[in-house]
Amino acid sequence: MDRVPIMERAPRAILFLLLIVDFGVAQNTTSKADEFHVGVILNLGSLVGKVARTSVLLAAEDFYAAHPNYSTKLVLHIRDSMASDVQAASTAIELLENYKVQAIIGPQKSSEAVFISKLGNITQVPTVSFTATSSSLTSDSMPYFVRATMNDSAQVKSIASLIQAYGWREVVLVYDDTDYGRGILPYLNDALQEIDIRVPYRSVIPLSATSESIMQELYKLMKMQTRVFIVHTSTTMTSLLFTKAKEVGMMNKGFVWIITDGVANILESLNPSVIEAMNGVLGVRYQVPKSQELDNLSIRWSRMYQWDNPDESPFNKLSIVGLWGYDAVWALAWAAERVGISSIRNKRTWSSKNSTCLQSMAISTNGHELLTAIVQNKFRGLSGDFDLTDRQQLKVSMFQIINVVGRGWREIGFWTVESGLSRQLNQNGLKITGSASMPDLNPVIWPGESTDIPRGWEIPRTGKKLRVGVLTSGYPEFIKTLRDHVTNKTRASGLSIDIFEEAVKRLPFALTYDYVPFGTADTAKIDIAVGDITVRYNRTLYVDFTIPYTESGVGMIVPVREDMINNMWIFLKPLSTGMWFGSIILFIYTGLVVWLLEYLNGNEHVHGPFSLKQLGITMFFSILEEKEKLERFLSRIVLLVWMFVLLVLTSSYTASFASMLTVQKLSPTVTDFHELQKKGEYVGFHRGSYIEGLLVDIGFERSKIRPYDTPDDFYCALSKGSKNGGIAALVHEVPYIKLFLANYSKGYTMVGPIYKSAGFAFALPKKSPLRAELSRAILNITGGDSIIDIEKKWINKKSHQNEDKIDDSGAITFGSFGGLFLLTGIVTTFSLSVAVLLNHHKKYQQNTGGKGNDQNECAHGQQGEDGVSLGEQADQNSDEEEKCSDTENQTTLAVPHSSNTNSDQLPDSKNNNIGCRSTENNGATSLTHAGSQIIHRGDKTGLSLSGCLDGEFS
Repeated sequence: MDRVPIMERAPRAILFLLLIVDFGVAQNTTSKADEFHVGVILNLGSLVGKVARTSVLLAAEDFYAAHPNYSTKLVLHIRDSMASDVQAASTAIELLENYKVQAIIGPQKSSEAVFISKLGNITQVPTVSFTATSSSLTSDSMPYFVRATMNDSAQVKSIASLIQAYGWREVVLVYDDTDYGRGILPYLNDALQEIDIRVPYRSVIPLSATSESIMQELYKLMKMQTRVFIVHTSTTMTSLLFTKAKEVGMMNKGFVWIITDGVANILESLNPSVIEAMNGVLGVRYQVPKSQELDNLSIRWSRMYQWDNPDESPFNKLSIVGLWGYDAVWALAWAAERVGISSIRNKRTWSSKNSTCLQSMAISTNGHELLTAIVQNKFRGLSGDFDLTDRQQLKVSMFQIINVVGRGWREIGFWTVESGLSRQLNQNGLKITGSASMPDLNPVIWPGESTDIPRGWEIPRTGKKLRVGVLTSGYPEFIKTLRDHVTNKTRASGLSIDIFEEAVKRLPFALTYDYVPFGTADTAKIDIAVGDITVRYNRTLYVDFTIPYTESGVGMIVPVREDMINNMWIFLKPLSTGMWFGSIILFIYTGLVVWLLEYLNGNEHVHGPFSLKQLGITMFFSILEEKEKLERFLSRIVLLVWMFVLLVLTSSYTASFASMLTVQKLSPTVTDFHELQKKGEYVGFHRGSYIEGLLVDIGFERSKIRPYDTPDDFYCALSKGSKNGGIAALVHEVPYIKLFLANYSKGYTMVGPIYKSAGFAFALPKKSPLRAELSRAILNITGGDSIIDIEKKWINKKSHQNEDKIDDSGAITFGSFGGLFLLTGIVTTFSLSVAVLLNHHKKYQQNTGGKGNDQNECAHGQQGEDGVSLGEQADQNSDEEEKCSDTENQTTLAVPHSSNTNSDQLPDSKNNNIGCRSTENNGATSLTHAGSQIIHRGDKTGLSLSGCLDGEFS
């Protein structure tokens, strides 16, 4: 530190003041004099270079205005690389030699950063770049390289998610033939392969590309099917590319363009005419947090930029690239203040004998310490969180999805590592509210001002026609080809061809095609194969299939025989086994319940030991004599419901049995292929088909399998039979079986399918975008009447009566009558429960009402539960006969005289008609008189009185 010399001859007071002033000045001079030299290498002729230069200068000015007392100060030495790697390396060497710079900001291009970073490794001088984004630049191979921006690989997953969200299956990559352009490819390819996106073509744009060469490349892209393009080029090449794309018509409806962050981040600074040409383009860019400090900086930056670049467009704005440069300078200034200036440098000793300028470069003594201070410095900058601790590069976890509209852009959503795509952003991150099938993004205005989501591919109008491979089948009804000698073109016809042509008509776009026969040189590469092609697993390894357009499965063609109605047990066929057992069980259950109901009621026909006669009387009461009818109301309800069930069951049985006896039946001679194996029968198949391998896998011996070529051969073999040199069954695919039965319907039928297969479909190359569209069209055909008309045209359908067979498939099942059986079961069980409760209640009343001693009881009239009055058997000449009805609750009248042990009738009295009877050790008969009750114990043959006689008991 310089000091002001002391004036020996000055007075002491003046000397003291001068010392004070000198000390203060010395302190200020010290803080400003410690210069920290930093080299800045930019392409000042490019838009990015001009934006970065203004941002770097403004950052240094603002930092030391905010920290005036810092002991170090960055001195920026700005150099122009002139877009040349050699010039950038030369300026770096010049800065290291002449200015002994302790750090280098830049270079701008990734290719320039490779050599300069190697110089930094040798001299231990950190290189901080906020524009070199190539993924090939890593801290592993370049320990002194610091990336103050994001890696290109950070954005690939957001681009892949965007493509997946809109359902596109193919993309074309357009990139510069530079380290910047090629560096993203490995990461982008991996991200696309993870979601099964195919890249059929890569368009490489060389640095020397002219307008004419770009036009030729665009015309080549127009001839392809793919309409989704990912562009990763420099700003200069991007501007030229989209300007020419608009001229050739590739910015119209149906095209999709996606730009990477390299251009999207500085979109505002592009020429307005270029932005208009890019209308409809999607892009991913870094999300910049809004703040008041950023707004103030943008105003000052615009003024400074216009002052430094008076000839530039006034529309240029501060971009994220400028903000990264601004924050990088602040991070370096903080690190320089913490580490200090390296005052001692060691010379580098070289082993090479040749003298070079590299020998004069020295190694920085605090380079490693400065690198550590830069990397570990984390703060909240104007660009967001400035954190370089992750492999010495900026951490990025969020991107903004934009849509170029008019002379600017609008936001359509966001992407984050945690949540993927979403249209909204909140403090907690992204909130996904959309469905999985549609992108949760704001509506997009696509090229051509279209709002419809592009399909992502088209059949080019200017390209070649679709090449459709065809081959004559062994069944001409499906496909047949012939050569037109006049036009020298291949023609095709058949069911498969009609379905294909109908599907093409239903596509949402025009499709031109030519039929190309297989087996010729023209079939070296075809776009689709049409015919009776069976979908098999091993074939799906090489091609993709549309959905099947025919029925699926493998069945058997077997002869039929007429079933004679000579089965002695045919009467059991109308009802299934379960139905028979269920009906019998309910029949017995209902009979037992009715018997119990009558037994509890005291019906004289069911008293005594249980017998089949009693059960028969109970179940068939309607055909018995009048005296043997049911006496209880609940019993009649139960049998009424049961008879209704029997009526319905009998009617159904009669109708089914009559159908079996009147309709002629034909059944197949074989119903199961295992039966053929057990009997050792011969089976046939179509020669050359996969059925042979299928039969062997099922378990048939090869000696029992016979191949045939034509349907006529099938017919002859089936007619001979297995024992006469023919076959017992022919195993074939269901579509072919239908065709065979249409021509040979008499005497044959189909059994099965015995094996599940996918059916016939059209084959296309792997990942062909045409597969989904054709599948939708085929599904539309097979779901309507068109497929019926096509099949009628090529397959003459007939009524096959031989398909009917006598089996249990038409038998009435227990489940068919489940409702009726449930009804009768509920009614029967409920009636039994009610009867048991009433009987229990009656016995309880009798036990509590009787006195039980040697008392005679009298009653005037009696009526049992069965409704027969005891008064009907009394004296016919009684003039004072009174009829009294029996009640369950009777009033007992006690007689004070002794009981009469005789069962004779007591003499009448003149005053009253009272019938009295002695109590015996049998049952009790109730007699009522004037509200009183006399209980008479005796059997059923006891006396019955219509009147009660007054008298005395001895």
